[in-house]
Amino acid sequence: MALEQLQAQIAVLLQSLEDNPEDAHELHRLLRQHLEQFKAMGLPLPADLAQLEQRLEKEFAKKGR
Repeated sequence: MALEQLQAQIAVLLQSLEDNPEDAHELHRLLRQHLEQFKAMGLPLPADLAQLEQRLEKEFAKKGR
């Protein structure tokens, strides 16, 4: 998948997260998949997306308790 395409899909996910916070768990799963694609391509994770991923993981860990 081309980098531009991957970035566009992540942008759509982030907008969906803002528009539909009730779907956050599913969107988090999809975001993680896209970030794994960044890693598979040998690209560094954008800092803002890495921070978002960490925040979401902490939030879901709290809710899972």
